[in-house]
Order: sequence, then C-alpha cells, then structure tokens
Amino acid sequence: MMHIQHEAEERHVLTVTVDNEAGILAKIAGLFTARGYNIDSLTVADITDNHAVSRITIVTHGPRSQIDQIHAQLERLVPVHKVVDLTEVGPHVARELALVKVAGVGDKRVEALRIAEVFRARPVDTTTESFIFEMTGAPDKIDSFVALMRDLGLVEVGRTGIVAMARGPQEA
Repeated sequence: MMHIQHEAEERHVLTVTVDNEAGILAKIAGLFTARGYNIDSLTVADITDNHAVSRITIVTHGPRSQIDQIHAQLERLVPVHKVVDLTEVGPHVARELALVKVAGVGDKRVEALRIAEVFRARPVDTTTESFIFEMTGAPDKIDSFVALMRDLGLVEVGRTGIVAMARGPQEA
C-alpha cells in the first residue's frame, strides 16, 4: 500500500517591493493563477514621493515547498526589487480595515452599537435604520465582529485586505 504524505498548510504574509509600472499586478496575479496558488489577501500602495515604487502585501497559504516556490518565482519577476516573507522574519504586525453595514431597529440596533463599542468599531454613517461601522484590527478580530453582526442585521462588508510590517526599528 502506498502512503501519500501531505505537507502541512502554512499561512504566510509576503511583502513585495516593485517598480510602479503598468501590468505588474497582473504579472504577480498571473504567477499565482498559472500555478493554481491561492491569494487570500492582496493590497498595493505607492510608497515613494515620486510614485516610482509600490509595496504589495500578499497573504497566501500552502505547503512549505509551495511557499518557497512562490518566493523564488516572485524574486525572478523583472520589476521586483525585494520579496520578504514576514512570517519567516518573525514578529510582525498585520492589520486590516473594514466597513460593516448593519441594518436594524430597536433592541438589535442597541446591541449592534454595544458590540461595536467593545470592538472599537466606529460608526462613520448613521441613519434611523442602519449604521456603517469602520474598524481596523487583526483579521480574526474583524471576522469575529462580522460574525456577531450577522444576527443583528448584517447587510454588507467591505475589507481592504491585510497590510503588515515586521516589528522593530529596521526595515524588513
């Protein structure tokens, strides 16, 4: 009998510093798509005064060998300056912004406000029948807040995706 061993899946946060040029995001997404890799979260931001360089934060998961392969393939793309696996670097801070719309009246409205306060979610739009809450935090905190809002009239959720940095004074 043949036993197939499966490597354990790992979640990794990668930051990729790239020249800010047309098509780079498509190249990176294409690299993942062509190989059947999944992107759990992807954010892009310009990081220089002259708009020449962007930082892409990618959250992905897979067996260790797949993560190593992703890292190596990203480094080979032409406009890529640097690829950092923050999961490997060590302690890092990862945050996400979410807008969460909740509709409700009466007790459900009061409960939604109470829970929002506990989670430090701030109402940024209010009508007599709904709220839009803004919150930032770790993705699991946002997941928990959204789960609690489901029973209270959750209408819609918008999330930015994760941005992350290594802890400490030096650049990763």
